[in-house]
Amino acid sequence: MQVDFYQLSRDPAEGVIPGIARRILEDGGRLLVVSQERVQLDRISQALWSAGPETYLAHDHDDALQPEVQPILLSASCLATNEARHVALADGQWRDEALAFDRAFYFFDEATIAQARTAWRQLSKAEGVNPRFWKQDGGKWRQGP
Repeated sequence: MQVDFYQLSRDPAEGVIPGIARRILEDGGRLLVVSQERVQLDRISQALWSAGPETYLAHDHDDALQPEVQPILLSASCLATNEARHVALADGQWRDEALAFDRAFYFFDEATIAQARTAWRQLSKAEGVNPRFWKQDGGKWRQGP
């Protein structure tokens, strides 16, 4: 299981998630986006609507009708009623339930960096977990220590 840690310094999660979501959908996958903050999920929804010219990414909240048909589901929990195998933790809070997915994207910023360090130490020792760290370098993402 792969866990990608994304340190947000320039762009917020809603600025990064649409690009990741697009790649997952292009590969035939589904994504669950998790945040305890409904306002943040609404901002992510707006970003998915306007992910680029003619690139609306189909999605909805888990309390909408038929959440199971959504390729991208926005939720406050890690319950993937859309059968997603990828999860994006958008609010800086690590959840061990993410380990049940094939791949997790964990977004954190300066306010949640201490929690991210704790999660990194814990996951680095876990068997079967491959943590990777990404940080913004100008407008690009660079893998690094």
